[in-house]
Amino acid sequence: MFGIGWFHKITRCLDTELSLTRLFRKQTLQDVIAGRTVLITGASSGIGRAAATRIGAAGATVALVARREPELREVAKEIETLGGKPYVYPCDLTDFDALDAMVAQVLADHGGVDVLINNAGRSIRRRLDESYERFHDYDRTMQLNYLAPVRLMLAVVPGMRERQFGAIVNVLSIANMAGAPGYAAYTASKAALDALCANLQVETRSDNVRFSSVFMPMVRTAMIAPNELYKNARALTPEQAAEAIVAGIIDRPRRVAPILGRFTVLLDQIMPEKLDDIRAKFFRKGL
Repeated sequence: MFGIGWFHKITRCLDTELSLTRLFRKQTLQDVIAGRTVLITGASSGIGRAAATRIGAAGATVALVARREPELREVAKEIETLGGKPYVYPCDLTDFDALDAMVAQVLADHGGVDVLINNAGRSIRRRLDESYERFHDYDRTMQLNYLAPVRLMLAVVPGMRERQFGAIVNVLSIANMAGAPGYAAYTASKAALDALCANLQVETRSDNVRFSSVFMPMVRTAMIAPNELYKNARALTPEQAAEAIVAGIIDRPRRVAPILGRFTVLLDQIMPEKLDDIRAKFFRKGL
């Protein structure tokens, strides 16, 4: 159930569901974000670049955030050719002083952020027996995947509440629904972000601020490249993955996730020991 075949199915499942959602949607991305300011992290490549390009082309002012300025400049040029309004903000999000200065500059330049996309992330694949002396793996993963998004949210949410509109889209992993032995540090950091926003959503719902968790399946980016196991696995393109982020912006659901993933979560609540046995079986096989 949780081998590569399962990831094939869930990747196809989400792509199909997003296509069906577009057919019945009453609003377009342009309807929602034209003239608004969108801050997206990890915008220099992969999912972030594809999403930023799509959003910029729809008429938003896009604040592009990532460590590598040359790549950000390339993305900005691409958005400009599509008629968008990009602004480049190079920043190492694990340097909290730099993060605070960056988001303060964004707020000063644009008067606020209407949509925050927490896309930047770090994935570490390391088994428990390889991690006994590597607490720093957990520390640095939490810094980027959880604490940096929290810091950004605390900076931009007050303005969203005041303006009575906001969308925060957090890119998580389908592994948060199915489990991913060997990726414990990564999945734990993403799960923390989802748990936090489930609670914050209750407090901000009357302010028309929405938090969406996108449970992203496998995407063909540099993040999965080092793992030979995924070399020939079915995966979304960055452009397909960007559509899941777009769904989070337009529809502002609490979660963007394939039905198969939601069903797996339900099974885990009903019979967790059985699913643990299945996951352990595939883990022992190296899948």
